[in-house]
Amino acid sequence: MANIHDLLSKLWHDYAALNPQARKIHKLLEARGENVVNDHIALRTFDDPRVNVDTLARPFTELGYVAKDTYDFPEKKLNARHYEHADDGMPKVFISELRLGGFSASLRSVVSDLLGQMPADLSKRWDFPVAGRPWVVSYAEYESLRSQSEYAAWMAAFGFRANHFTVLVNALKKFDSLQALNAFLKEHGFKLNASGGEIKGSPDVFLEQSATLADEADVDFTDGVHRIPACYYEFARRYPLPDGTLFQGFVAKSADKIFESTNKR
Repeated sequence: MANIHDLLSKLWHDYAALNPQARKIHKLLEARGENVVNDHIALRTFDDPRVNVDTLARPFTELGYVAKDTYDFPEKKLNARHYEHADDGMPKVFISELRLGGFSASLRSVVSDLLGQMPADLSKRWDFPVAGRPWVVSYAEYESLRSQSEYAAWMAAFGFRANHFTVLVNALKKFDSLQALNAFLKEHGFKLNASGGEIKGSPDVFLEQSATLADEADVDFTDGVHRIPACYYEFARRYPLPDGTLFQGFVAKSADKIFESTNKR
């Protein structure tokens, strides 16, 4: 019987294979004596009942995770929810879904075709969150989706897997701020997402976040192999609430800009 460590490990290895910069950054930090703690893992999906947030979350909730806050992203037409484990040493899980009803009939048709190719029992698997892409798709379809939603195009190309992992800056000993960590990353050649500023959020909203721009990966489409943005690495610094406890949620305005780390450049 699989346990939560099996699922998290499988998610990390799949993610790191698509995003080599994550391993490089991890090793750079460890070489400075840091213990890298993962704040949260993010996954993407569609609001179709076969694959929606609740369905994708099931393997986590069956292994001890509990649903917490919900979030709305009107500009990108997304719903999201985050989950926490009773063991606070476990990373949070953030799952978003694209509201298909907010898009054209052509986009909905392409997504419907993709979901129709899924094995009927896929969503019941313990490793559904890291099942990868269970359909074939053309680059022309990818581009047609991207013209309306970068998020939909990413899902079509990569399927079910971690979109990003996140370094908890609070757990780092040699970086007293997110600004200092960002400077270190840039010194080592990593490019950061500057949409809305390199640092999204502030101590006033109890959360600061930054992210690399996604590594690119060669993806097999039915009409050829194309190199497109895959996954990115995020960095989060959390601040205490008035009652002294560390803020554990997310800030929609900031996350909205973080999503753009996978936009095609």
